Amino acid sequence: MTAAAFSPPWTAPAGLHATLRDQGYAVVAPQDVAAWLGMPLSALEALHPDWDDLPPDEYLKDGGRYRTRRHACFTVDGARLQPVPHRAHWQPLEYNALHGGMQRWFAPMADKTVAQPVWQRLMQRLGEAASALRGPQPWYVEAHQFRIDTAGGIGRPTPEGAHRDGVDLVAVALVGRQGIKGGETRVFEAAGRRGERFTMTEPWTLLLLDDARVIHESTPIQPLVEGKGGWRDTLVVTCRAGAFQGE
Repeated sequence: MTAAAFSPPWTAPAGLHATLRDQGYAVVAPQDVAAWLGMPLSALEALHPDWDDLPPDEYLKDGGRYRTRRHACFTVDGARLQPVPHRAHWQPLEYNALHGGMQRWFAPMADKTVAQPVWQRLMQRLGEAASALRGPQPWYVEAHQFRIDTAGGIGRPTPEGAHRDGVDLVAVALVGRQGIKGGETRVFEAAGRRGERFTMTEPWTLLLLDDARVIHESTPIQPLVEGKGGWRDTLVVTCRAGAFQGE
């Protein structure tokens, strides 16, 4: 039996900040993401080929080979976006029991990716969303390109399970998916019983999360057709006040 795929609970851009404050998360449809950025959706879609050249994640403690990724850091202060010299990604064990407590040096994002005007606009807008949630201030931003594949039969978007990231705002964009089933997104109250589940299927669907209020995870993916590979590409961006984690 195939599990039901629930549609995301869409939020219009005009209500984005209010919905994020009220319920701790908001999901924006691709065309609305483009409108929110003030740029064509085709500009976002043009970034997708950069996901075809991601090196393996060498830090997976479950022994898997299903994840490739790149990483970049920035500061965002109002309209000012400043790249930061390449640095390790670090999380405390409190937030990542599987991979926390160690410096993970991932390959840097390609210059051509972060130089795109649509990329820079997206980082600025996420900084604005974080400021609407916590008050205007500089933001320490980490961005991760992920590809999860099913070459080994199963891929795990969140091998650490349901989690928080130890930041202020988390943004998860579906960049694309092909030949897979699964990959359901689940969002739960961190201090309550309420939760929601849905599947992001449309490229550049964007999920925003108040990391203090909700925990999140994505279920494993499997090939849609046995013996044929598939993948799920995402962009995860975090905004944190004060400093990068580990500083």
